[in-house]
Formats: sequence, structure tokens, C-alpha cells
Amino acid sequence: MRHVPADPSADPTAEPEPLVLDPQVAARLKRDAAGLVCAVVQQHDTREVLMVAWMDDTALAHTLSTGRATYYSRSRRGLWRKGDTSGHVQWVKRVSLDCDGDALLVEVDQVGAACHTGERTCFDAVQLPAATGARP
Repeated sequence: MRHVPADPSADPTAEPEPLVLDPQVAARLKRDAAGLVCAVVQQHDTREVLMVAWMDDTALAHTLSTGRATYYSRSRRGLWRKGDTSGHVQWVKRVSLDCDGDALLVEVDQVGAACHTGERTCFDAVQLPAATGARP
């Protein structure tokens, strides 16, 4: 697991403080087969959807305890705190669990780009052609 320091000035070689997710929160989560929950990340004031990521219990515990968005990287197979290498930090404002317990809404104050491509949001690129229906 990748080290996720609670304090940005902390020694990056030090072991992270072990964090455990509140059992009442953990009981409400419906995880996928890999133990992950989808996290939709939104700019708190503009409501702009920035990105989608994944959290395991440890990532959610770090996010809730430190105020910095922390995710589980499926490709790296470990914790990833947004902004540690890029400087594009996500300061957490609110975290909500959906009614089914299988998705999180993480409202943040985004510093810099949210997308790994350097774009503000991961959803700016190409819009798919879709039929739009008029409401009766």
C-alpha cells in the first residue's frame, strides 16, 4: 500500500497512521467484488463533476479523517492521495453516501486540474451523440 501522510509536511518515508473506518459507515457500504465503492467527485461550489474514482475502506477513512481526498488506485493497487505528486489537491468539503450504499459523492475544493491529462475535469473531452427527449 502506498504511503499517505496525514500532514503534507510529514516525512514521506514514515509509516502512515493506521486509520479504521467508522463501523457504522462501513456497515452501510455495498462494495464491489474488489472491496471498492465508486466515488463521484464534484466541485463543491459550482457542482461541476470533476472525476470518478474508487475508494476502499482505508481510503474513505483517510478522506474523512484528514480532509484530503484519498482514493484506491486499481492500477497501482494501493492508496493514492490526490495531489501528492501533481500538487492538484482536493480539499474535502462534504462526503455523502447514496441511498443504496454503493456510491459516494465527494464534494471538494479542487486546486488545479482534476484529470490526469491536465484538464480541469475528466468529462470535458468528447460529448457522445445522444437523443434528448422533451418532457411532456
